[in-house]
Amino acid sequence: MAYWLMKSEPEVYGIDHLQREGTTLWDGIRNYQARNFMRAMQIGDQAFFYHSNTKPPGIIGLMEVIETQLIDPSQFDPTSNYFDPGATPEKPRWDCVKLRYVRQFARLLSLDTLRENFSPEELGVVKRGNRLSILPVSAASAERLLSLLDAP
Repeated sequence: MAYWLMKSEPEVYGIDHLQREGTTLWDGIRNYQARNFMRAMQIGDQAFFYHSNTKPPGIIGLMEVIETQLIDPSQFDPTSNYFDPGATPEKPRWDCVKLRYVRQFARLLSLDTLRENFSPEELGVVKRGNRLSILPVSAASAERLLSLLDAP
């Protein structure tokens, strides 16, 4: 099992949305590196749900990958913000995964707290200038994150 960190703005799609819906397609990713990380995901992988572009940003929940290698339908929808006129059903450019809600943590683990506890080499989200919406998380860092998130 691998671990990931996946960012979303809570006003666009937050942990509360996922909890209500139970599952979601993680679509609309339009960065090739983030897409490639999604392509590496396997069923059963765990993903930390990170609220971005909010005060404060940070990790708020946990998700599980339940389907992989799906074609992102938003690339074909001309009314979507994620429409890609160069993508066709015969040659899609963008993938997505399906995620299942696992849990919301009792408290948000803020970016400031993450910076206090992890180096950029240990956790990519703390690296200055990092804007990727999907990042791998090592097993050792994931264990530390979970212990911080579950601490009273």
